[in-house]
Amino acid sequence: MTETTREEALDLLGRMVLIRRFEEKAARQRAAGLIPGFLHPYIGQEAVATGVCASLGPDDVLTSTHRGHGHMLARGADPARMYAELFGRTTGYNKGKGGSLHMIDVELGFLGANGIVAGGIPLATGAALQFKRRSSDALAVTFFGDGASNEGAFHESLNLAALWDLPVLFVCENNLYGEFTRQDRHQRITDVADRAASYGMTGVVVDGNDVAAVRDVTAEAARRARAGEGPTLIEAKTYRHRGHFEGDMAKYRPKDEVAHWKGRDPIDLLAAKLTGDLGASEADVASVRADVDKRLDEAIAWAAEQPHPVPEDALDHVYVDSLGGAALR
Repeated sequence: MTETTREEALDLLGRMVLIRRFEEKAARQRAAGLIPGFLHPYIGQEAVATGVCASLGPDDVLTSTHRGHGHMLARGADPARMYAELFGRTTGYNKGKGGSLHMIDVELGFLGANGIVAGGIPLATGAALQFKRRSSDALAVTFFGDGASNEGAFHESLNLAALWDLPVLFVCENNLYGEFTRQDRHQRITDVADRAASYGMTGVVVDGNDVAAVRDVTAEAARRARAGEGPTLIEAKTYRHRGHFEGDMAKYRPKDEVAHWKGRDPIDLLAAKLTGDLGASEADVASVRADVDKRLDEAIAWAAEQPHPVPEDALDHVYVDSLGGAALR
């Protein structure tokens, strides 16, 4: 494993705290009525997005899921514009029309969250195919859950990616539950990464709560992909601290299971390493948390003042011609 310096660890901690606090504050804004619709918090899984994105280059792209805020923030998105999108304001990433499940920033290489289970997997595979056709050094990454690995889109994409040695990383965030169903109720296997062997590709299992381990596994998989050695299926074992969506009380999960995984909180694990092996002070860690809170409070205040879309904008950015156009005849 690559040695992590104190400065690197503090940076990783800052990214994970940003994701955690963004989600916690978003949940409060939803409870206050500022956010319509569902939220699927990424709380507990921060080390996966942070570790993966820490190993990506500026030209790489990624696709996400219904639980996409963490991926987008780890890639470098502006939390103020994200809150504006959640609030349904015109200055949001989708001008207030996409909301939580459909945020996108192509310039950032974030090809979109996706409300369809496994929907982002073939999109990333297609992007990787284009990179190969162009002899580009870029690669594609797609995040998905254990439940998505039962979908046809998953199997078809892995088969083609392996067959054509595409530069794509398939990152399964195995939080043990496909929506409300525990993994052992919908799969006979324990490790999703075992499915890689049937397609002739590399499969790797990593501790998804260890951000440095995720970063290192991703870096090696990215190296192989850029060298033309094909895709990798990375299974990150992790756990969501809250229910499937905000408001789900998650009574289907055993209390001792929840306690076990919260005892392995990825942020707490890295903070302990910082103040232990890496010689950082408690004040250093507290400063990271304080800086994040200040930034997010300012982001929320800005977003709350932004305008809502007007009815006249309803047909803007629609693919087909507006009503009466030839495309609709």
